[in-house]
Amino acid sequence: MATIEDVAKLAGLSRTTVSRVINDQPYVTDEKKQRILHAMDELGYVPNSSARRLRSQRTETIAVLLPRITNPFFGNLIESMEQKASKAGYQVIVCQTHDSKKKELDYLQLLKTKQVDGIIMTSLVNDWELIHPYLENGPIVLCNEYMENKPVPMIHMDHRQAAYEAVQHLIEQGCKHLAFVHGEQEGHLTLERKRGFEQALLDHGLTSSENQVIQGPMDVGDGRQLFSYIKKEMPHIDGVFTGSDEVAAGMIYEAAHSDWKIPEDLSVVGFDNQMLSLLMVPSITTIEQPVKKLADKTVEVLLKQLLHPDPVRGKSHVFDHKLVVRGSTRKEKLILH
Repeated sequence: MATIEDVAKLAGLSRTTVSRVINDQPYVTDEKKQRILHAMDELGYVPNSSARRLRSQRTETIAVLLPRITNPFFGNLIESMEQKASKAGYQVIVCQTHDSKKKELDYLQLLKTKQVDGIIMTSLVNDWELIHPYLENGPIVLCNEYMENKPVPMIHMDHRQAAYEAVQHLIEQGCKHLAFVHGEQEGHLTLERKRGFEQALLDHGLTSSENQVIQGPMDVGDGRQLFSYIKKEMPHIDGVFTGSDEVAAGMIYEAAHSDWKIPEDLSVVGFDNQMLSLLMVPSITTIEQPVKKLADKTVEVLLKQLLHPDPVRGKSHVFDHKLVVRGSTRKEKLILH
């Protein structure tokens, strides 16, 4: 097995110079760096990453906290984050909280115990007062989730405006009795979508008392149950903003086995523009999030925080979204995008 001394001998340089290149330290010319890299490649030499991390007091590991990996949005998000981090020499570990306050705090301990260099949070279930102290142990970046006036970088889209546009679209399609559906947790992101829902109703002269907010549904199975519940208990509802393509898909599937038609009897809007939204019949009108842009920017911001800690960290990066109109709301004619 080749050693660092073997690399130095083959490259015709000192052991110290080789060490500088391995640890990505300055003051080595490009010509010498190339000689060393060529020697390492020829000898098949692989640096001891554990020793390098110990010297730098870094783990070169990032933790990403998310509710559940089975949600395609988070699956795609984590894939893009891992690719971006890997190019920078960092590993990513996935921490599923399942919306548990205890699990979220347990994973934040990874930062306190120096098992990771930084943490990305894609959702929040605890109050900020419980999360804030962990900033003393390393950088935290919020992605997708966001809160007002908090000292952390936040990378997200405008969920209030996205909800507003989704509900406005339903109203423009003739819907007058609407429902807004969200998951079990009522975090800041959900509140922002709810505000968008309520503002759209207000701007179009529809009163909140005639419309519904339904909490709980998260996946396809929940969507099936939700459709049955609306059909039986709230048959006056003619438009639903689900906040989830999975829930929307469940509703459309169940409707196909009933005497109701989508969108003639009930219009449905999802969220995220997952592949599932194209496969349903009718296909799902949805909000498209720029997943790769969100992921890349989040990792970029976190790595900058690791290299150059910034005491003023509360900057938001807001990305555009897109309302993708398809068959689940378009009553006049089904046109696929």
